[in-house]
Amino acid sequence: MLPLTTTSPDPLAWQSPDAWWPALSQATAGIPAPVAVVSHEALAHNTTDLLVRSGGVPIRVASKSIRVRSVLDAVLAMPGYHGILAFTLAEALWLAEDHDDVVLGYPTADREAIARLAADERLASRITLMVDDEAQLDLVDSVVAPAQRPVIRVAIDVDASWEAPGLGHLGVFRSPLFTASDAASFARRIVARNGFRLVGLMMYEAQIAGQGDKTGSGDGVIRWMQRRSGQELRARRGAIVDAVNAITPLEFVNGGGTGSLEYTSDDQAVTEVTAGSGLFGGHLFDGYRAFTPAPAAAFAFDVVRRPRPDIATVLGGGWIASGPPLASRQPLPVWPSGLRMQPREGAGEVQTPLHGDNARDLRVGDRVWFRHAKSGEGSERVLRYHLVHNGKVIDELPTYRGEGKAFL
Repeated sequence: MLPLTTTSPDPLAWQSPDAWWPALSQATAGIPAPVAVVSHEALAHNTTDLLVRSGGVPIRVASKSIRVRSVLDAVLAMPGYHGILAFTLAEALWLAEDHDDVVLGYPTADREAIARLAADERLASRITLMVDDEAQLDLVDSVVAPAQRPVIRVAIDVDASWEAPGLGHLGVFRSPLFTASDAASFARRIVARNGFRLVGLMMYEAQIAGQGDKTGSGDGVIRWMQRRSGQELRARRGAIVDAVNAITPLEFVNGGGTGSLEYTSDDQAVTEVTAGSGLFGGHLFDGYRAFTPAPAAAFAFDVVRRPRPDIATVLGGGWIASGPPLASRQPLPVWPSGLRMQPREGAGEVQTPLHGDNARDLRVGDRVWFRHAKSGEGSERVLRYHLVHNGKVIDELPTYRGEGKAFL
């Protein structure tokens, strides 16, 4: 993987789509579809832009949004990035062989992985489990008793959603812990137990980070919600961090995501932010006022049939992002321009019909480019990304799947 500090003669080439997408077709012409690419120029741009937006607060990389080890390594080699937020313990164990700071973003009930963690003092020193319930600590103890294992590092996940007056719960349902009293009570119980060390705290504000405010529909309401939620969260998070720090000093307080870096990094209670989706630049993040990601990752399918004069059908396409089952979670056809999915079919597992004026000019064997919606869904489907730099494929980057790994 070429270092991300390497410069390009045309670093903003994607801003001219009439040249950008045909150039990718030319670069990958000899590669059978589906073909997935990572643009070195666009990835370097996104990596730098995230650093600017974080205002000097260190960025922890969300691995679930990438799932390509060489890309993780290249990003973490950039000053300003430090540590990984993993999504399963099995993945964390794998990554911790080469990285010394891996925080698990979600609680685990993987007994086999817990046993492996408890059997290796080096890995136990590099991995931090996420907890929000004493039952999760009990499960660890049931696998390996405290006296028979290294001390397990843990962080508390506190819910950052907004309980809005008259509107109810806005955000995602993550943790049962919500107030400073909740967090402090749980922290005391952790500290009182043998075999665990409380080192961190996490609060992910999905209603701010994961909700675009430039979508063209209800933007005023969304901006009002995010402003009010941000005010409430800043006060509550500060009180939570003070309460837990009074019990035991924390090594880190993590917050935010790609969509909220400016807000979260400005919170004095936060010591690090998380980003991942903004590196590959899925099309959902086109709907934010604060930033516009470059299309660093993209994939192409070939036209295989023409059921109508204005319809061209590609083989494959149903690479769906996580979240509610909405059209926005589908990949977006971006080249040729003006192509649209059939509303009653959408992106299909085996075929995706596309209609529009430009579909009339497509022939069997022609290539159609798509952008993924959110994060790591492309990596779940292909064995490798082809790294494109200055209009040429210069490397192949194995995905987790290409390395024989499928964690979740």
